[in-house]
Amino acid sequence: MYFVAAVLAVLSGLFYAAGHHQIGSLGTTMCQYGGFFCDAPVLVLVGAGFAATWGMLVSVR
Repeated sequence: MYFVAAVLAVLSGLFYAAGHHQIGSLGTTMCQYGGFFCDAPVLVLVGAGFAATWGMLVSVR
């Protein structure tokens, strides 16, 4: 789950950059298919937080 949390955190940053037109044509394509997440990248970051929390709760040591 930590891997999923890390991927979601990176995606949140990419959606933020795409929403602010900072990554060129890749950002245009990302916002074309995931426009909602370009408008609110914090939702992806919240998902990353939930995944990290879930990973901490279910980890067996």
